[in-house]
Amino acid sequence: MRYLYLHGLASGPSSSKARYLQEKFRPLGIPLLCPDLNGSDFRTMTFTSQLARVQEVLGGGVEPVTLLGSSLGGLMAVLTAIADPRVARLFLMAPAFKFMAIWLQHLGPQTLAQWRETGVLEVYHYAYGCTALLGYKMVEDAQNYDEDLFNYSIPVQIVHGLNDAVVPPAYSVAFAQDRPNIQLTLVPDDHSLLASMDTVWDLLLPWLAQSS
Repeated sequence: MRYLYLHGLASGPSSSKARYLQEKFRPLGIPLLCPDLNGSDFRTMTFTSQLARVQEVLGGGVEPVTLLGSSLGGLMAVLTAIADPRVARLFLMAPAFKFMAIWLQHLGPQTLAQWRETGVLEVYHYAYGCTALLGYKMVEDAQNYDEDLFNYSIPVQIVHGLNDAVVPPAYSVAFAQDRPNIQLTLVPDDHSLLASMDTVWDLLLPWLAQSS
């Protein structure tokens, strides 16, 4: 079993959650790969480019993989599972279901129109520690993907904060509804889940024991 952690938007493979998880994985002798989904140019990043990066890291072969994903990385994990039968399990932290609809609503019509007109949006990038430009192709490309197409029986664990003001937990509740293979754990935390990482680890550790 291989393990990949997929970071969120404007984040990176050295994020707080990635570092926490890698430090927990290391004593167990289990590698946790954390690919950089930003690509060589954040401006040209799209859903398609992120999914292609995941496939590049997975490479060939048939070994099963567990995908861990945070926020937009959680959505990328689900979209990867839809297309790749090697995905055996999903562990999702505040997954950004309905991401584009939520984000565009947050931006508002004026900012969206300006983004469409100029072709770029200024976003604060936490991994870079500065603002960066993101191309409008991100919006256009996202229309080609739908997480509701996920209809597989693989084990899925979702951890979502009850106080998440970025992606409301109701979206995870709706995603888990009528899917008995999905376990949803709601915690008193915000979108970052940084105060709940010990809970995250407690839920993830049994999966690692099964793989050893």
